[in-house]
Amino acid sequence: MPELSFQIDDVLPRPNAATPQLTFKLRITNAIENEAIQSMLLRCQVQIEPVRRRYTPDEQARLVELFAEPERWSKTLHPLVWENLTVSVPGFSASTIVELYVPCTFDFNVAMTKYAYGLEEGELPTSLLFSGTAFYPSRMGLQIMQIPWSSEARYRVPVQAWRQAIDAFYPDSAWIALRREAFDQLYEYKTRHGLSSWEQVIERVLAGAAEVKS
Repeated sequence: MPELSFQIDDVLPRPNAATPQLTFKLRITNAIENEAIQSMLLRCQVQIEPVRRRYTPDEQARLVELFAEPERWSKTLHPLVWENLTVSVPGFSASTIVELYVPCTFDFNVAMTKYAYGLEEGELPTSLLFSGTAFYPSRMGLQIMQIPWSSEARYRVPVQAWRQAIDAFYPDSAWIALRREAFDQLYEYKTRHGLSSWEQVIERVLAGAAEVKS
């Protein structure tokens, strides 16, 4: 029976993609050289493990919404699911490299986006959990092997790689999802005051709120 292991060789922004994505270069190795893999249906859950890195005071302040106050992080710093993927792996003998395309959303309702945006520099501590089915030939015919969930790979994705993937589509921008009613109110405000951009709308509203507060 094949003995499979998994590791990530590199993570890079995916060029020419329709949406922001990172390419994970996944190396799959079979330790039993005389038992080639005919094909594989591989499932992968990509997780972020926040507990595996340290945070500056500024990063801690940005991540309060996600994990609460830092004194509570021993209980709230839990793994974040980034993406669930399924990929078909063609046949190989000793090893092969498969590209996993992981989307990078700029939706701030998604925990992963809040986390990545809250980091100044450094890395995203990532864990990939694998399962699925491998098919391999033997003297008894085609055999099936289940890949256990204990199969995993870890990799520290540079925060800069995530930013490059996002900036290729949304340079110097950020997105906020609003309820339609709130958007309609802002749109009416923008039209009534003759403002030409949404930046001007937000700046005007914030300035008014600051005056009321003072």
